[in-house]
Amino acid sequence: MTFTEILVCLIAGLDAGLGTGFAGMSAAAVISPMLITFLDVPAYQAVGIALASDILASAVSAYTYKKNRNLDIKNGLIMMVSVLSFTLVGSWVSSLVPNQTMGGFSTVMTLIMGIKFLVKPVMTTREAMGDVSPRKRATQSVICGAGVGFICGFIGAGGGIMMLLVLTSVLGYELKTAVGTSVFIMTFTALTGAVSHFAIGGLPNITLLVLCVVFTLLWARVAARFANKASPVVLNRATGAVLTVLGIVILVVSYL
Repeated sequence: MTFTEILVCLIAGLDAGLGTGFAGMSAAAVISPMLITFLDVPAYQAVGIALASDILASAVSAYTYKKNRNLDIKNGLIMMVSVLSFTLVGSWVSSLVPNQTMGGFSTVMTLIMGIKFLVKPVMTTREAMGDVSPRKRATQSVICGAGVGFICGFIGAGGGIMMLLVLTSVLGYELKTAVGTSVFIMTFTALTGAVSHFAIGGLPNITLLVLCVVFTLLWARVAARFANKASPVVLNRATGAVLTVLGIVILVVSYL
């Protein structure tokens, strides 16, 4: 274990943890490019480490949001099944078409979402959420989950930011419930992805894996606790600032 490894994993875990706790963002969007760029970790291993870091960070964030009654488990489960199913469909379709470079999609989405929360905050209330019928909400969850899953499978992008966009802009969730539901879904999608990566490519560097998991978990916990106590205005600003900064950091790291 070197000082460089600790420093890179600390910064990557801090950024990824804040993104997960505040906005349900996938750690893969931050950790993967940093491990590849600064530590020369093979891309497939880097993604596996990032997905493994996502599991506990998303789980502890989801637990925190659940304790504060900011998690829609019923529709979250419906969307999760739809996302996982159509991720497989998207991957299959992607294998049939000419190879395309879509690596910048997730970064652009992160920047756009960050600016969106700063300029046009989500101020939906729980009362407004309750006006939607359960059947309509379930149908929307299936359709939107299918779209998010297909895009994730087709272009290989993480679904955290897209799920947050769908939950707030399409399904009309208030921000805390949207983030709580997003990290709940991400727990299972990350678990599925990590298991498949390790099964195919074997275990990665254990030191880097442990460091990234611990640092991401720590900062996700801090961010989730702060987010659940913050007012909607403060949370929108904090989420927007975190996503905007992360988008810029990922963009810079990707082109180093």
